Amino acid sequence: MLAPAFVLEARGRLRIAQGRLRAGLGDLRDAGQRWKRLDCDTPVASRWREDAALALARLGEPDEARQLAAEQLDLAQATGLPRAIGAATRAAGAIAPRTDAIPLLREAVALLGQTSAPLELAKAQIELGAALRRDGHRIEAREHLRRGLELAHRAAAAPLAERAREELLAAGGRPRKPVFTGIDALTASELRVARLAAEGRTNREIAESLFLTQRTVETHLRHVFQKLDIARREELPQQLAVRAPT
Repeated sequence: MLAPAFVLEARGRLRIAQGRLRAGLGDLRDAGQRWKRLDCDTPVASRWREDAALALARLGEPDEARQLAAEQLDLAQATGLPRAIGAATRAAGAIAPRTDAIPLLREAVALLGQTSAPLELAKAQIELGAALRRDGHRIEAREHLRRGLELAHRAAAAPLAERAREELLAAGGRPRKPVFTGIDALTASELRVARLAAEGRTNREIAESLFLTQRTVETHLRHVFQKLDIARREELPQQLAVRAPT
């Protein structure tokens, strides 16, 4: 069964986000063993090596971290998929020696820029900006950090956005104030729901299409109406016409 491996991997990420690095690392390693037993240890199904590598680097164990990152990159390159390769390259660049980090992170940004994975691109932009800032390239660093901050905000990835703000300040930049109204204030999830509603889909149809609960759809639409300052679904097509789907 795939579910236990997914759960372990998710719990590992959560524990790492909470600062419980060793516990999270243990979950990720357990997940990796399960993926191997299931013969599903591919970057399409699982990315435990990326998260484990980053955790190991934070724990001061760079050799094992780089070994796992290299394994993930080899597996990703075998798929030929820009998203998988880009994400693995970003992880490798984040823990690479200083001379190798920036070229790897530039490659990750270029690869992920070809995909419809804004959150992954945000991570790569912020990691590249941070590396450039540490290397003294503050002006270019600010450009990447601003792009990463905007993408993180749109994805409602608050911890990632906060890191981008901190790095931007360290690079001598001023983070723009978040947009709280208008179409630019919509998160990626809200925008997806709004587009389907604008096409005339019912809440139930939207929920089934996006694998959400109807209550989640209702919550997203309520936020959409507030941010766009509208009261009826019929107003959505006109409001969304200013932005073509990406």
